[in-house]
Amino acid sequence: MDDKLNDTYITLGGYVEVEKYRYIYFANIFIIYVLILCCNSIIVSLIVVHKNLHDPMYIFIAALLTNSVLFSTAIYPKLLIDFLSEKQIISHTMCHFQYFIFYTVGGAEFLLLSAMAHDRYVSIIQPLQYHNIMRKTTVCLLLVMAWLVPFCLVAGSTVLSSKEKVCNFTLNGIFCNNSVYKLHCVASRTLSVYGVIVLLSIVFLPMIYVVFTYARILIISYFSCKTIKSKAAQTCLPHLLVLLSFSLFCAYDIIVLRLEINISKMTRFLMTLQMALYNCLFNPIIYGLKLNKISKHLKKLFVK
Repeated sequence: MDDKLNDTYITLGGYVEVEKYRYIYFANIFIIYVLILCCNSIIVSLIVVHKNLHDPMYIFIAALLTNSVLFSTAIYPKLLIDFLSEKQIISHTMCHFQYFIFYTVGGAEFLLLSAMAHDRYVSIIQPLQYHNIMRKTTVCLLLVMAWLVPFCLVAGSTVLSSKEKVCNFTLNGIFCNNSVYKLHCVASRTLSVYGVIVLLSIVFLPMIYVVFTYARILIISYFSCKTIKSKAAQTCLPHLLVLLSFSLFCAYDIIVLRLEINISKMTRFLMTLQMALYNCLFNPIIYGLKLNKISKHLKKLFVK
């Protein structure tokens, strides 16, 4: 191996019998990727085109679905290339770039969900002040911060990780996530501490805020009139389902990969594929079916 990191290639050792079923895998992944792009793009386009969907809640949904497209694009194109390649490899530089995109977009997901929770809280608990609080500038600021904060934090861990000396050249996975730390010759304490700070900042704190906010909404709406109960259930349930889905994915990423739980190669391979699949398809389906305004526009679109 060349000593230069740019010339160092990492073998992706998480694939199972790629040679035998490569075209089947390629076809299935390609169909899934196209479905993800189409499902998310259709709803985002509806929100952009129709003025009655220009409320902050729908703008945040459009941002969340755009985030899903970015998330899938960080994973699927490389998967498609690997299924058609003799060897599943990735350069050290591109591995860290994929790591950077993967966790930046993942962190943005939690921050966008926390922004949506804040929007729902103001809408249901403080309806008279809603338009004064959730102004265009506020919405734009929340959107910028949702992507900027994880961008800066993950960039720091990416730079630290990329500067570590590499002794292991086989990655136990099918794309570059936090298992890149296992490539290093020596475990970095600085990198571990920084990783905990990033995890707290873009995962646990936003998740706690979302849970706390929706708990308050549900408690207050329980003692309110039927109209408020109905509004809370209709608009909060999709967000909670998306939060639960993405939290389970993150739990897998942290517990199984970081703690090196001993599971079979096939199980790890299938779980990783599902992790990259469910949330990106789940988001447009849940918002398309559960929110009346979006579902009405979808029905009109497909009826035409």
